[in-house]
Amino acid sequence: MSVKKIIPCLDVHGGRVVKGIHFVDFKDVGDPALCAMEYERQGADELVFLDISATVEDRHTIVDVVRKTVEKISVPLTVGGGIRTIDDFRELFEAGAAKVSVNTAAVRRPELIREAAEAFGSDRVVLAIDAQSSGTDSETGEEKYNVFVSGGLEDTGLDMASWARRGAELGAGSILPTSIDRDGMKSGFDIGMLNAVCSVVNIPVIASGGGGDLASFVEVFQKTNVEAALAASIFHFGELTVGEIKDELRSHGIQVL
Repeated sequence: MSVKKIIPCLDVHGGRVVKGIHFVDFKDVGDPALCAMEYERQGADELVFLDISATVEDRHTIVDVVRKTVEKISVPLTVGGGIRTIDDFRELFEAGAAKVSVNTAAVRRPELIREAAEAFGSDRVVLAIDAQSSGTDSETGEEKYNVFVSGGLEDTGLDMASWARRGAELGAGSILPTSIDRDGMKSGFDIGMLNAVCSVVNIPVIASGGGGDLASFVEVFQKTNVEAALAASIFHFGELTVGEIKDELRSHGIQVL
């Protein structure tokens, strides 16, 4: 079994870390740099920084906040939100981001994934996919998931698994699927959704959406092939620490750093 990672996610709006439910009803959590420093202290393997309103507000990611955050931490930081062009990738890498995640712009113009992978390397390009259940396939009986963009507001009609496969083929180095249905609910990761992605790609998959208690983290690593689990609410509101989750995973024979 590969070494698994725990990744706190910092959703940023107006320069502050926030957290909502189903991508709405946001509550202020704190300063991005201070939150990042605390999660690194707890043992986070990586951090994800998402400017959740950049795409909807048609503006670029808040690069200065990224730069100030990176100056305070040593763990790798993935940044997403409002990424539209190769220049956006370059600007964030110059600000200190280790990886850049792209979502809406990749759906609008998939070749952006290939261009970024060729320019900066696949390992630095993350394809983020916001997905929601679209019901059960009448022929296979399996749950189907549609891809949403623009902060979860627009249903593209794209099949999530098919889009994940194409993203990998275009050069994405990892896939970050987030369950809109589970976002902020702390009811457990969507195992079926994650397995649908893992079954069609051979690159790292990061579970997102629904992490709530220790059992949910054990379950996601025991029942799927994800490389990492990402969460926000449980960390932001002090319900669990990264260290507590890692201790629980170790007790179940799951390898972590």
